[in-house]
Amino acid sequence: MSTVELLRRVPWLVVGCAVALLAIGLTGIARADELYDGPDLFGKQVTYALLSIPALAVTLVIPYRAWKPISHLLFIGSLPLLIVVLFMEKRGGARCWIQFGYFDLQPSEVVKLTFILALAQYLMYRDNFRRLTGLFAPFVITLVPLALILLEPDLGSALLFVPVLFAMLFAAGMRWRHMMLVGVLGLAMSPVFWVKMSTEQKSRIIALFAQVDGEPNPGGDRWHQHQSKTVLALGGLWGSEFSGMRIDDVDAYRLFAAQSDFVFCLVGERWGLIGTAITLGLYVVLFSLGLRIAARTHEPFGRLIAVGIVTLWGTQTIINTGMTVGLLPVVGITLPLMSSGGSSLLMTTVGLGLLLNVGARPGYEVTGEPFVFE
Repeated sequence: MSTVELLRRVPWLVVGCAVALLAIGLTGIARADELYDGPDLFGKQVTYALLSIPALAVTLVIPYRAWKPISHLLFIGSLPLLIVVLFMEKRGGARCWIQFGYFDLQPSEVVKLTFILALAQYLMYRDNFRRLTGLFAPFVITLVPLALILLEPDLGSALLFVPVLFAMLFAAGMRWRHMMLVGVLGLAMSPVFWVKMSTEQKSRIIALFAQVDGEPNPGGDRWHQHQSKTVLALGGLWGSEFSGMRIDDVDAYRLFAAQSDFVFCLVGERWGLIGTAITLGLYVVLFSLGLRIAARTHEPFGRLIAVGIVTLWGTQTIINTGMTVGLLPVVGITLPLMSSGGSSLLMTTVGLGLLLNVGARPGYEVTGEPFVFE
């Protein structure tokens, strides 16, 4: 396929949604630089965005099927990073980053994508996972990185693997009764997971159910959700950018990890309810277009990649926005394309490149219909 033909077939509406979300995120990060003392994270994020362009170009130009023979090797090769990071210095109570000078690598971000590639390679054209015993291998592929990430501990990133697994199994043809059985077993294991959780993780879940609207600023883990809702509410309908409204109480603007985990709050403060509604609308359009790409792709490997990437981004968005408005516990998780962070933006851009790649090549030569079983 020529370059001109490739560019003609790229789903540019997906690109437009992604660029719009990136721009909105940058305005939130810029607002954080205004409110809080610290490094110029807006400038760093712009740098990361520029560095992500070559990564996007490479993953778009190279046919996605070229990654298929080495997908399992990429996954296995990325797992040692999750072990190395356990020996790094703690930041914010967790070991999640490996520092390389100007750039901090978050291995979990890399493993999310290699996991999707490896699982897609395993599931394509197979029917053994349609038997209950055949689910063992996909669950092992999932549980290994999940367990290593929980050791950091990074509950937010670990939560993403299970929805991606189930979505890809469903797309590949997993039986409904098996899916329901596994779900029931997972619920039955909830007490075990609760016992194994750290005191901090339990405290964040308890804080979710201890919220009281209109109460004075609480302490402990309830402070995070109180502050996130406070900052979000300060924007009102149109936001401080249009209304020009500011309050003198500096403490009202205080927010931990504002540029990363809680960037949605800063977007709401700057652009108001209208801005947050537009942001969520862009995500809905982006995910809908991604699922449309998956539905129109006749090649199993590409379809599974598209489903995995959209599920990953969708789960991140639901958890991130849910915790900012007090509907879900506060966990460390970024908002795709919007949160500050080089690893998050770079790997999201790589995922975007793969999604566009699949969308531009939906009709690969395939013998027979994929995912058809007797």
